[in-house]
Amino acid sequence: MTKKPLDDGSSYPDLTVGPSKHDAVGLPGIYHSMEPAFVKLGPVRTAKLLTSINQKDGFDCMSCAWPDPDKRKALEFCENGAKAVTWEATPVTIPTSFWAENSLTDLLDQSEYWLGMQGRLVEPVYKPAGEDHYHPVTWEQALELVADTLNGLDSPDRAAFYTSGRTANETAFLYQLFVRAFGTNNLPDCSNMCHESTGTALTETIGIGKSTIAYDDFEHTDLIIIMGQNPGTNHPRMLTALEDAKRSGASIVAVNPLPEAGLIRYKNPQTVRGLVGHGTALADQFLQIRSGGDMALLQAVGKRVLEAEEANPGTVLDHEFLDTYTQGLDELKAHLANLDEADVLTATGLTSAEIDELADRYITADRTIITWAMGLTQQKKAVETLRELINLLLLRGNIGKPGAGASPIRGHSNVQGDRTMGIWEQMPDTFLDALEREFGFSPPRKHGTDALQTIEALQRGDISVFIAMGGNFVSAISDTAAAEAAMRGTDLTVQVSTKLNRSHVVTGKAALILPTLGRTEVDIQETGAQFVSVEDSVCAVHGSHGRVPPVAPNMLSEVAIVCRLAQATLGDRVGIDWAGFEGDYDLIREHISRVVPGFENFNTDVRRMGGFVLPNGPRDSRTFNTATGKAMITVNRLEPIVRPEGRLILQTVRAHDQFNTTIYSLNDRYRGIRKGRDVIFVNPDDIDELGLTDGQRVDIYSEWKDEPDRVLRNYRVVSYPTAKGCAAAYYPEANVLIPLASAADRSNTPVSKAILVRLEPAG
Repeated sequence: MTKKPLDDGSSYPDLTVGPSKHDAVGLPGIYHSMEPAFVKLGPVRTAKLLTSINQKDGFDCMSCAWPDPDKRKALEFCENGAKAVTWEATPVTIPTSFWAENSLTDLLDQSEYWLGMQGRLVEPVYKPAGEDHYHPVTWEQALELVADTLNGLDSPDRAAFYTSGRTANETAFLYQLFVRAFGTNNLPDCSNMCHESTGTALTETIGIGKSTIAYDDFEHTDLIIIMGQNPGTNHPRMLTALEDAKRSGASIVAVNPLPEAGLIRYKNPQTVRGLVGHGTALADQFLQIRSGGDMALLQAVGKRVLEAEEANPGTVLDHEFLDTYTQGLDELKAHLANLDEADVLTATGLTSAEIDELADRYITADRTIITWAMGLTQQKKAVETLRELINLLLLRGNIGKPGAGASPIRGHSNVQGDRTMGIWEQMPDTFLDALEREFGFSPPRKHGTDALQTIEALQRGDISVFIAMGGNFVSAISDTAAAEAAMRGTDLTVQVSTKLNRSHVVTGKAALILPTLGRTEVDIQETGAQFVSVEDSVCAVHGSHGRVPPVAPNMLSEVAIVCRLAQATLGDRVGIDWAGFEGDYDLIREHISRVVPGFENFNTDVRRMGGFVLPNGPRDSRTFNTATGKAMITVNRLEPIVRPEGRLILQTVRAHDQFNTTIYSLNDRYRGIRKGRDVIFVNPDDIDELGLTDGQRVDIYSEWKDEPDRVLRNYRVVSYPTAKGCAAAYYPEANVLIPLASAADRSNTPVSKAILVRLEPAG
């Protein structure tokens, strides 16, 4: 698959590569936050929005799920949060003439960046089967088209309903309610592609697939181990929490195949030392691990912990915690006793001394937090790796005490809340039973399709309608060429969106785009201004109130779109007051309070300044909702990635000016990349061994079993200090290299962090 050209028909002709950075934020962060906002929004709109973002009476940032401190700063946002607001709240709108002037064939040649920069979507548009243009239609026509198509299916399971993590709790609850009332559990969502491995592993071992810490735990910890995560780009506000922890005496260890500027040194732009001083050095130890070596590292540290206990009985393990709250310790001891150090060193690319240092830090620390993101969740053995991470925490009682615990960091602002609200293809019977009691219909019980299974069903022709509540599914999913071909085989695709992206131009035979309000905009309904809510990475739920008028008239909120779509499709088949929900979001929350545990006083609690925190058994009371009622220590078989000679292990990464598939600019200043994205980062020793040169153009071939090679052409080799034998390229462009069949065991998450590739001179 070739790179999408820009307007001049070439592939990033102005690309430049400079030195990478060794610190993050500071004055450049302020400039890159504010300059786009002032230019694109103007000073008044900028001030109104940026003083409201992440405030207790403001709107929740859409750029990540990092939690908010109880004491908020006047400017409680990061560089990427400002860019996300600027991108969404732009006054630039797509004119009606755009649709006649631009065919889908023409739009297919444009980049994600170009599509997103065209402005806000402000009117429903429809592409009939056999035509190459969208045409404006009324809301009534659009909703009737969807309803007629859905009602014409011979089975509800012939439709799939995707959800993006930006969708608020109220919308998500109504969306799954509509889908299940329609008769299917085909509810793929973005969690399937990011933290599904986390949910699977943590639910099995500690009984809940969520973080076991609170925000304040970062200030009370002794050690933070950050694995497979780049907070400086993906959730920059975390850097402030890390700085606070460091200044309170905590040590920080970074485990990652690439050095990341944000974990080297942080220049806090809201402090004098951050603006004019040297900032704060964060990572005390950097373990440059080989991709896929995390389980081996965790097992090696666990073995050293057990050996230290054996050498000094009663001084290392938390025996009281282990005896009271866990089971499986003896089996783990027997398993790790046979762990081969040579296998560990091969799998990790580390030295024994480096692992010894980490183990000493862990044994010395009384309270440890381990935090991670998709560097761990998108591996083949992701679930087993995270089970091993929980093993390590359990050995020293680091769950359910202040300053300690497991901390998965979600990338999308409400992906965790969407799951809580029922957006999952396999919700448990307890949730479905509660839904049946509350609404008086029998929801389907057969599990639906997840993200990868949806593509496979599209390929087979088993699904013919695809509806997306936000997101950019065809770009976000793996095996881009296969995904796009599958989507083109549908009868109808429907996208509820704020801006154009690739999923709007890779369509079914017929296609609809339904424009929606953004989170920044005031949502006026029959009973007045409405608000919605989100759940962040530490299970805190808080309200989000739009602050600026809608960018155009005739816009509908996501809640209104779901309600009208449900009414048009279901009519009186299910006695649900869709019109009432659209007019008053409090009615939605009343029903949620009787269906979803932890939300019993939803309307009252969410109106408290700062919201409320959901109950969490492991964190609150060391209660573990597992099959045995105890935290499960597990045995996991190590399977290192085999790298044949002449091959590299590729991982996908985000650029700094990027949020998921949304591209804010063509720069990645921390890695020294400007005005381009067609690069592959390769260790200089690997460049020499492969007979290549820095700056050379190559074709990247991924190899998968007996399938034909997938290829990404004409990429520039960038000499970069990656782990030896490992390389990196930007998501979503590199998704074309990931086979659909390459998925994490048991969670079915695409394996984006272990793509076996070879590089050949560009032909």
